[in-house]
Amino acid sequence: MTTSVDHGQWSSRLAFILAATGSAVGLGNIWKFPYIMGENGGGAFVIVYLLCILSIGIPVMMAEVLIGRRGRQSPGNSVRTLALEACANTKWSVVGWVGILAGFLILSFYAVIAGWAVSYIFEAGSGSFVGASPEKIQGIFNDLLASPGKLVAWTTVVLGITGIIVGKGLKDGLEKAVTYLMPSMFVLLLIIAGYAAINGDFGATIQFMFYPDFSKLTYSGVLIALGHAFFTLSLASGAMMIYGAYLPQKTSISQSVMAIAIADTVIALIAGIAIYPIVFGNGLEATAGPGLVFVSLPIAFGQMWGGTIFGTIFFVMLGFAAFTSAIAMVESAVAWLVERLALERGKAALIAVLSLWLVSMLTVFSFTGAEWAKLDFVFVGKHVNNYFELIDHLTADVLLPLGGLATAIFVAWVMKRDVVQEELNLSDGKFGIWYVTLRWFTPIAILFVFLNLIGIVSFGG
Repeated sequence: MTTSVDHGQWSSRLAFILAATGSAVGLGNIWKFPYIMGENGGGAFVIVYLLCILSIGIPVMMAEVLIGRRGRQSPGNSVRTLALEACANTKWSVVGWVGILAGFLILSFYAVIAGWAVSYIFEAGSGSFVGASPEKIQGIFNDLLASPGKLVAWTTVVLGITGIIVGKGLKDGLEKAVTYLMPSMFVLLLIIAGYAAINGDFGATIQFMFYPDFSKLTYSGVLIALGHAFFTLSLASGAMMIYGAYLPQKTSISQSVMAIAIADTVIALIAGIAIYPIVFGNGLEATAGPGLVFVSLPIAFGQMWGGTIFGTIFFVMLGFAAFTSAIAMVESAVAWLVERLALERGKAALIAVLSLWLVSMLTVFSFTGAEWAKLDFVFVGKHVNNYFELIDHLTADVLLPLGGLATAIFVAWVMKRDVVQEELNLSDGKFGIWYVTLRWFTPIAILFVFLNLIGIVSFGG
C-alpha cells in the first residue's frame, strides 16, 4: 500500500538546475570523461560526444523530468500513475523501478570510489605526493585498494554524510547542500584550470581537445561517446525523475534541461582543461586510463610548484562532485520508502544508507581481492571477475540503456500525445522535432549502443 505524500517542491528554477546539474556532474565528468577522451582521439571524440548529448541526452532527460513532474511521486509510482492516466498496463511502472534499482546499485560502488577521492584530500594535504616517485604514488593507490579497513571507513564516511543530507529533506537537506556544493565545486574547478594553464602545457591541451583529428576516432570511439553522453546526464538512474517530481508546474522543462545539459558539458570540458595541461606539461600519457586522476595527477602535483595546495583543492572539488551525485542517487529510494512505509525522512534515509553500505561491501572486497568476492563467468556478453565488475556491467551496460529505451518508448508511445505536449508547453514545431526524435531516433540509437556493448553487434576499430 502506497501512502500519498507531498514531498515538496524546489524553491526556484535555479535550485532545480543546481540540483540536477549536481546529479549529472560527478566522477563521470571529472574522473571518467578526461581519460576516455584521451583514449579515443581527443577533439574528434568531443565533437561526437556533443552531438550525442543533443540527439539523445537532452530528449531522454526531458522525458524523465516530464514523468517526474506529472506523477509527483517516486519513479515507480509516478510511471504507474501515468500509465493509469493513459489507460495502459500498470506494469509499465517497471520503467521507474529499474531506475531506482540502477541508482541504488550504482551508488553501492560509486560510494567506494568517492571514498578514494575523499581519502586523497588528506593524502594531498599531508604532502604525501611531494617529490614522490611514480612507484611510490602507485604504491599509495595500491595500498588503499588492498586495505579493507580504509575502504570501509571512507565508504562509511561518504554514505553517512549523504544520508544526513538526504534525511534533512528537500529544502533543508538537498537544496541547501547543492546551493553550497555546486558553486563551490565550480569555483574550485576554475582555480585548478587556471593553475594548470599557467603551470602546464595549455597549448598542447587546446590542440588535443579542440582540433579534431578524425583519423584517430574509431567506430568503437563513436559508440563510447554515445554511451557516455547518455550515462553522464544521470539518465535512467531515477535521479531526474525524482528531481522532476519536485519541479514547480510553471517552470519550463525544456529550458531547464537545456541549462543542465550545457552546464554538465561545460564542466566536463573544463575538467579536461584542468587535467590535461598538467598531464602534458609533465610528460605523462593522455591515455593513462582510469589511473589518470589517482596516479598520474598525483605524480604531477608532487613535482609542481604549489602542488600540495592545488592537489588538495583538486580532490576537495572531486569530493564535492561525488557528493552531489550520491545525494541524487539515494533520493529515489528514500522517497519510495517514505511513500510505501510512511516513514519519516530521517528513518528512510537511515534504512537506505545501511542497505547501500551492506551492498557496497561487495565492491570493497572485490578491490581487496577477497576470495569470496571473486567470480569467473560471462554475463550478458562480458566476462566478470568479481562482484564489482558484475554490478558495474549490470548497471552501465544493461539497466541504464534498457531503462533509457523504456523511458523513451513509454513517453513517446504509451502516454497520450496531448498530455505530453501540455506538460512540455512547447510550440508545435519544437514539440514535433522533440517528439519525433524521442519516438524514433533515440530508441534506435540506444538499442544500437546496448547491442554493441553486450556483443550482439560488433564493429572493428
